[in-house]
This record gives sequence, structure tokens and C-alpha cells, in this order.
Amino acid sequence: MSKRLLTLTIMFFLSVCGCAGGQYAGCNQTKEPMLAHNVYFRLKDDSQAAKNRLVDSCHQYLKDHPGVVFFAAGTLAEELDRPVNVRDFHVGLHIVFRTRQFHDQYQTADTHLQFIEENKGNWEHVRVFDTLVR
Repeated sequence: MSKRLLTLTIMFFLSVCGCAGGQYAGCNQTKEPMLAHNVYFRLKDDSQAAKNRLVDSCHQYLKDHPGVVFFAAGTLAEELDRPVNVRDFHVGLHIVFRTRQFHDQYQTADTHLQFIEENKGNWEHVRVFDTLVR
């Protein structure tokens, strides 16, 4: 395989797996720690439909912000009920940002503020856990 073909193959693989855009923790090239932003929502209306609406809204408004390395949103894993499991929430949101600065920009982004405005009426309790990670 020629050197050029090998280089193009590697570049293609990196773009497909997301490493070229820094989408995975192992691809973070900065010395600065990443920021893991975990939010747990307890809902007033805890029907499955309401939980699904909030998860869908997370995906609609929050997943495509600059600097996002990882994004996920979903409902409590009901079947996991060990003594150490915290179970006082309905929906969890998990975002890892490449740097603290990307997190700070996200906090004031129009789509984040719109997400809050459209969904806060059904929030009984919200807890946020921010962690610097590497």
C-alpha cells in the first residue's frame, strides 16, 4: 500500500469514528481537562410520555453544541435497584465537553435557554453534577 493511500485510509477512518472532530475522549488533544455535565430531572408528570418528551427535547436542543465530545439522554434504568443506586430522578442528561470554555458557552446558548424555557414547567427537581475529567 502506498504511503499516500495509507494516509488517506487513516484520515478516512478517523473522520468516520469521529476522532478527527474530537468527538471521543481519547481524541482530546488539549492538556486542559474535559467537563462532564450530568443533569438529573425529577418530573411533576412522570408518565412515560412526559419522560420521552424530555429525552426527545434534550436530543433536539442540546446535542449539537460546539465542543461536545459525548452526548446521551435517557430514562432511569428501572431494573437496576441495588442499595447504591440513586433512583429519585426520571431523566438523565449526560454531556462531556472538550473544555470548560465550551461548557460555559453552552450555558448561554440560545438553544439551551430555549430547552429550559420549554421544559422547566414539568421539572419538580433538577440536580446538576459537573466534573472536570481526563
